[in-house]
Amino acid sequence: MEVGRLPLSASQRGKLISAGYTTLASLSRLSPSHLARDLKVPEAEAYEILRVASHGSGLEQPDKHTALVNGGQTAWEILNEEMLLPRITTSCADLDYILGGGINCKEVTEIGGVPGIGKTQLGIQLAVNVQRPIGYGGLGGKAVYIDTEGSFMVERALQIAEASVVNMSCNSELTRKESEASQVERHPTDILEKIYYFRICTSTEQIALINYLDQFISEHKDVKIVIIDSITFHFRQDFEDFALRNRLLGGMALKLMNLGKKYTLAVVIFNQVTTKCTEGSFQLSLALGDSWSHSCTNRIILYWNGDERNAYIDKSPSLRSASASFCVTSEGITNSASNHKRIRVM
Repeated sequence: MEVGRLPLSASQRGKLISAGYTTLASLSRLSPSHLARDLKVPEAEAYEILRVASHGSGLEQPDKHTALVNGGQTAWEILNEEMLLPRITTSCADLDYILGGGINCKEVTEIGGVPGIGKTQLGIQLAVNVQRPIGYGGLGGKAVYIDTEGSFMVERALQIAEASVVNMSCNSELTRKESEASQVERHPTDILEKIYYFRICTSTEQIALINYLDQFISEHKDVKIVIIDSITFHFRQDFEDFALRNRLLGGMALKLMNLGKKYTLAVVIFNQVTTKCTEGSFQLSLALGDSWSHSCTNRIILYWNGDERNAYIDKSPSLRSASASFCVTSEGITNSASNHKRIRVM
């Protein structure tokens, strides 16, 4: 049960969510003094909140005939399931190659890099590409785009959508897949109508929206990708308590991972970079620290190699470390302008 459904005042529910207490389980082992300190409320009020939460948890006791744990799967079944999962193309063949075919469903993929490297461009490209039929590198679904920085440009989305329509028309003529070609959106405006856009201005709004996504996607089951651009922005600006920040971020990462598995969709999170002192020298690394780095399934770092953009798989349980070059053009993400393939295993 979510704390948002408890019979508390709106102010109390807001304080709980802002402090990272979004479920009854997160309140189950707290003392009134601990909760009072986190919420900055009198201990008597904290005690009353915990009392209400304890009664609320009693409402969710499972029926005696209901299993508490879902049935397990064999490793063979999991392997076959993963092999059959479709992927979302990035529109760059080299990048798709090192990703095993594109962005995978049921996983949280973190993509980070310096400003201007193409993170938002890649996010918009994925929001467009997810709408392609499965045979064309998409999932035939819709996208949720969560913008925390104000970097989403609808004019750029329209430009990429127009290029996608032209590309899909050419492909359908070449491959003569009439049955699938009929599914392809013929107008760029049709593509824009299938991108649900949320503008987030505070960390509290971001937490509330992540909590709301389960309900939203249950009502829009054709959503096949959730894009957050970026996860970092408000949590670098608003927080001095790093323990609280890590708890909030960990809770969001867990909810996003569960969404991916529950609805068989892809989750793509963009991250910023920061400087990190290692053995007396300063190096660029992705923001939010080491604890956050374990919260996502895959981690991809975008970087410059001279004048060329590159993507490097820094962490993945199923993909080997490798890098590939890509371009950002007026049509969106494309293959590198170089004539030869630039893929190297690290």
